[in-house]
Amino acid sequence: MHVLRVSLTLLRYSRSIQVSFFALETSTKSSVFRTLWTIAVTYCNAINTFWFYTVIGKQQYSKDSVFFRDGVRRIDFVLSYVVDEKDGERKQERRKVYEANLMKVGLQLETEDKSESEDGKTFFVKIHAPWEVLATYADVLKIKAPFKVNDIPENRAMPMNWLSTPFRLPEHVMQPEPDYFTAPFNKSKSDFFLTDDKDTFFPTSTRNRIVYYILSRCSYYRDECGEKDKKGIKRLLNNGSYTSAFPLHDCRYWVKSKDVNRESERYNLYKYWARFLCFFKEQPLNLIRKYYGEKIGIYFAWLGFYTEMLLFAAVVGTICFIYGFLTYDDNQWSKEICSEAVGGNIVMCPLCDKKCGYWKLNTTCNSSWQSHLFDNVGTVFFAIFMGIWVTLFLEFWKRRQARLEYEWDLVDFEEEQQQLQLRPEYETKCTNRNKFARICLSGATVLFWISLIIACIIGVIAYRLAVYAAFAGIIKDSPTNKLQVVGPYITPQLATSVTASCINFVIIMILNLMYERVAIWITDMEIPKTHLEYENKLTVKMFLFQFVNYYSSCFYVAFFKGKFVGYPGDYAYMFGTKKGLRNEECDPGGCLIELTTQLVIVMTGKQVWGNIQEALVPWLMNWWGSRKARSHPESLYSRWEQDHDLQGFGQLGLFYEYLEMVIQFGFITLFVASFPLAPLLALINNIIEVRVDAWKLTTQFRRPVAAKAHSIGAWEEILSGIAILSVVTNAFIVAFTSDMIPRLVYMYAYQPEGEMNMKGYINNSLSVFNISDFQPHNKPDDGENPPWFNSSITTTCRYRDFRYPPGHERQYTHTMQFWHILAAKLAFIIIMEHVVFSVKFFVAWMIPDVPSDVRARVKRERYLVQEYLHNYEVEKLKTQLCQNSSNECTCIPAAAVYPSLSKHEVLSECL
Repeated sequence: MHVLRVSLTLLRYSRSIQVSFFALETSTKSSVFRTLWTIAVTYCNAINTFWFYTVIGKQQYSKDSVFFRDGVRRIDFVLSYVVDEKDGERKQERRKVYEANLMKVGLQLETEDKSESEDGKTFFVKIHAPWEVLATYADVLKIKAPFKVNDIPENRAMPMNWLSTPFRLPEHVMQPEPDYFTAPFNKSKSDFFLTDDKDTFFPTSTRNRIVYYILSRCSYYRDECGEKDKKGIKRLLNNGSYTSAFPLHDCRYWVKSKDVNRESERYNLYKYWARFLCFFKEQPLNLIRKYYGEKIGIYFAWLGFYTEMLLFAAVVGTICFIYGFLTYDDNQWSKEICSEAVGGNIVMCPLCDKKCGYWKLNTTCNSSWQSHLFDNVGTVFFAIFMGIWVTLFLEFWKRRQARLEYEWDLVDFEEEQQQLQLRPEYETKCTNRNKFARICLSGATVLFWISLIIACIIGVIAYRLAVYAAFAGIIKDSPTNKLQVVGPYITPQLATSVTASCINFVIIMILNLMYERVAIWITDMEIPKTHLEYENKLTVKMFLFQFVNYYSSCFYVAFFKGKFVGYPGDYAYMFGTKKGLRNEECDPGGCLIELTTQLVIVMTGKQVWGNIQEALVPWLMNWWGSRKARSHPESLYSRWEQDHDLQGFGQLGLFYEYLEMVIQFGFITLFVASFPLAPLLALINNIIEVRVDAWKLTTQFRRPVAAKAHSIGAWEEILSGIAILSVVTNAFIVAFTSDMIPRLVYMYAYQPEGEMNMKGYINNSLSVFNISDFQPHNKPDDGENPPWFNSSITTTCRYRDFRYPPGHERQYTHTMQFWHILAAKLAFIIIMEHVVFSVKFFVAWMIPDVPSDVRARVKRERYLVQEYLHNYEVEKLKTQLCQNSSNECTCIPAAAVYPSLSKHEVLSECL
């Protein structure tokens, strides 16, 4: 013990000497001090070597450790760099100055030589924050710290609690630490807090957050240079001075730490959370929060809650789909389409110019049956249900979020506190650029990219119009028509829709990759003041782009396709020219089935591609990067090298996770009337998504720097906007995309026999056109008509519309039935929106955002905290008065309560 104490003293003085000589060396250009600097560095390195080889000696030293070589000081952060010949001296100078400035602040550094690394070329700088530094910056950042165990009784008894037993996790995993009363840490009152063990007083997530705060503000310039913007680890990473900067995981994920005095939180997270076999278990949110910080914890809490709520939507959507399947035989209009007596005798007008011939209605028999699965009375009910479901989801999430704020000490976490954490880029650049010009340039860039997406969508629409005729000619003589199972389903409409959807999906992925870089660039250019402001600005830009990118094709099919086609003899054309591309028509059963196809391809494709990107790519990169080191024994493959070989999570890693889920949320709400099974697909994906995100975060990525957040931020407003828009889009889909309203109008007002059935609807919904009235450019070419067509016998064809027949005094103009149907559609939209919005606002009013028990506990805890602080101040005052009034008082000396603390430079603009 005596040798240990002497060695620690030598080590402490060696660092003090090194910092002192650095200060002298930076304040003068004298070669004498440069020589003294070299001597100090040599002396410090000698002391370090003596410490390791003399004190540690021949003891077995495992490099799979989270401590310095002394086995006492914890590694809070790691920097790595490679010495290269190109520009090596400049980078070395930056590193030397930067590391000296870090020691000047009070951090302790220990360097691993490249000869100790697996690749033989990487240096690792290990950083430890001693108590003085942690206490100083905990005071600066207003970090809450425990001062007393929470003794407020909590009633967790729930009826039928035993039913949830299979889904529970062990108590030590769900509650990794006791519940405390907390208050913002004050260094001058450190004895008020539970500082019995200073090594464990601040959890590792708080420690790495404090160290990163210092790293991001420490400069790498000499005082005489005057370049005040040269500061922060981010710039050093960008210019290649360092290759990476990261906090350490506490152990390997598949085995506990051998140090019994240290927790193996990463192992517990992997065992109870990240494995797929735990998909039915609850998430250990408190452990996630403790290990990764509140920001990541709140994301997984939201994702888990969203998945739970999807279960109800998936059940109702599945029931609606089953209803459509069970009422299959009651589909009177499909029976008429498929029958030879009705559909077999109705000759339909060509669907395109020149290359498309006449066709019989019964060829759309299969698509009519398929459309009924989604286009039925249950669809209307489900659209209304989803409008209410989304309100319940948002309101109940606010309540869950309020409970987490209380449990995680985030109740008093206000946005103003973020002002204490200004972005280093803002601190150095905010006065050098014109804010208005930056905003204008940013807005113009976003508008340009949105316009580019719209142009691509128009290109896809042009593709659909151009290839439909080609597919019609190819499929007509294709051998696939003779296949008994799939032959009837392969139609020109299906081929066009599927290929266009796939092309659109590829364009979406390409534009995403390009725009992500642009969005980050223009947000950096705006120089937001705080990290919160930066994320909110980036969120708005990315979501606007993604909204147009992902949903534009669905909006086209839902609200534009088949709505502006004109009629035979006067068709509408794209770009206005009659020799151009004729606008698409819907099937006699409507465009709903095509919207369903579009939705399934884009939504499913995005989810599959996202899981491949999120899981498979990092795994392959890690496997390839650590292929050599995997054969090394544990004692040689160091903890910092293991984490160095993992992928960096990145500052925006969580942003992309939110974006993926919010885009999915849009799919299952905006267009759910066309596909009731969308919530079921989303539920299955999210059950996998929770475990994939947990697995990759625990096993494939370096430990992220902990960050605080009391909510999901701007995403909450975006979700609310989508919820409101979804009511409108679903009302329009039911009214204009499906065939529901025309059928109801026919059944109640136009059924010739006065019965409440759909008999005769197909004949009623198709108008008549005289073939002789076709324009030359509309007529099919010779050989395009089917063998059964005879122009001398067939003089008319039918098309989907409500127009007067030829020979009528108002031929080819809309009938009164058309206007009645339009009025019914508008009335349905108004009624549905008012009903759903009324229920939404009533539900939002009925459900308070903060549970009553949480509100009461917050008030009670605030009172108790103030009471404890008051009693502390009173006792402190008594002690001081006792000391001043009598020398015979036996009170504790003030020096014992407030020991002298060494002073360090504090890197904070707010001070």
